[in-house]
Amino acid sequence: MLKRILLGTALSVASAAAFAAPVSYDIDPNHTDVIASWSHFGFSNPIAHFGDVDGTITYDADNVGQSSVSVTIPLSGLESHVPDFNDHLRSADFFDAATYPEITFKSTRVEAAGDSKLRIWGDLSLHGVTREVLLDTTINKLGVHPLGKREAAGFDATAVIKRSDFGIDKYAPNVSDQVQIRITVEAMVPKPDAGATK
Repeated sequence: MLKRILLGTALSVASAAAFAAPVSYDIDPNHTDVIASWSHFGFSNPIAHFGDVDGTITYDADNVGQSSVSVTIPLSGLESHVPDFNDHLRSADFFDAATYPEITFKSTRVEAAGDSKLRIWGDLSLHGVTREVLLDTTINKLGVHPLGKREAAGFDATAVIKRSDFGIDKYAPNVSDQVQIRITVEAMVPKPDAGATK
């Protein structure tokens, strides 16, 4: 009888864990980076980083299709580590940041794609144009963060886009139309008092 009780308790705990509620995380801009790379006349493959990322990730382990991503990337956070090149990338030749100061991504569909893998489709809005983009995503880790002492999540993702699809075609094809995107994200459940009003 005791064995049955213990087994029943264990099954109840396992069942509760298996049907955990979806968790929403705020992106930590200090540990998040969006990196773009492209070919420059075939001689080199420059990169640019996009920091100051803001957004929310909701992950539902039991119903992955209910998961979602919403991200804003200000072009003020663009960094190539060369000031003149930063200015050129923000100019009307490329991003035209004065007119279009932000890039946004909002998921439209999320699917499981194997062990710790997701496929995330969403609307990428860039340079005044919105196109569907697929992010091939890896779940790095889910658990309590040792520093924040709150639930946290880490993801890496990759995508390939054509900049001409967004009206950014200066110097193509010598400067490649195809751009490789690599994303690493760390996010954490908000503090309990986040958003509280006095």
